[in-house]
Amino acid sequence: MIWIAVDAMGGDYAPRLVVDGALASVRDFELGVALVGPADVLGAELRRHADVDARRVRIVDASDVVTMDESPAAALRRKPRASIKVAAETVARGDAAALFSAGHTGATVMAAYSAFGLLPGVDRPALAATIPRPQCPAILLDVGASVECRPAHLVQFAVMGSVYARVAFGIAAPRVGLLSIGEEASKGNELTREAHQLLKTAAVSFIGNVEARDVYSGKADVIVCDGFTGNIALKVSEGLVEVLADFLTEEFRRRVDYSEYGGAPLLGLAGVAIVGHGRSSAKAVRNGIALAHRFASEDFVARVEQDIAAAVPHS
Repeated sequence: MIWIAVDAMGGDYAPRLVVDGALASVRDFELGVALVGPADVLGAELRRHADVDARRVRIVDASDVVTMDESPAAALRRKPRASIKVAAETVARGDAAALFSAGHTGATVMAAYSAFGLLPGVDRPALAATIPRPQCPAILLDVGASVECRPAHLVQFAVMGSVYARVAFGIAAPRVGLLSIGEEASKGNELTREAHQLLKTAAVSFIGNVEARDVYSGKADVIVCDGFTGNIALKVSEGLVEVLADFLTEEFRRRVDYSEYGGAPLLGLAGVAIVGHGRSSAKAVRNGIALAHRFASEDFVARVEQDIAAAVPHS
């Protein structure tokens, strides 16, 4: 049985919808969940689900929570029993195979990094967002884990994103694009110009620069950028979808709904961590846990490590 550690107190609608989604994943998939948070609070939530298989649900007591308005570093120092920290440690000591949290993104990144460490050959972690397209989703990374990057980091993101595209979406040879302000290699800032030169010789299917208008076009399967740029691109896209929601068909609305994908994997760590949207519904939590289970069962971390070792010289 593969167990997923769930930060049950993370997210705008925690713990109720997080528990609902976690138990939905238990009903629908062959997995177990370790719900991390105050034992009395989570026990009360579990009593609403008398039908769940109790053998596949555990409560791991954690008395504190990192709130969205707190500095993640300071909060994790002050709160050693914070739910996200305890959840990450649960995975690190082998009591669960993967982590899911819809809580404070910065705290999740820091807790997972502290508990798991980075893979050899990886200098920075990257959050990989799923971008809906008519045929097959694309991957945009980084969307917020590493705001300041060097060119070599973008090459690492390209390799890790390519592995993700192969595992999650079955794309045999993912096309990698570099997000910039023009298609020409000379366009962009110093970071993108130097990254372009490195990507041309990297062991990925690099197709060159792509502009923001091409993120949804299907031109590239993996789009790499620094976390500052990627987070802005992602938030603009989410805002546009919310504004247009009433005009979209039900089918298209399903395709652009973040809850369909569940969360963004935090790539580059020596462990599986899925970061959910702060407004995650029970459906999003269920799907995020399912993604964590899939990565754990398919030995995703080892596959990333293998590709990184083959494609990127250690720095």
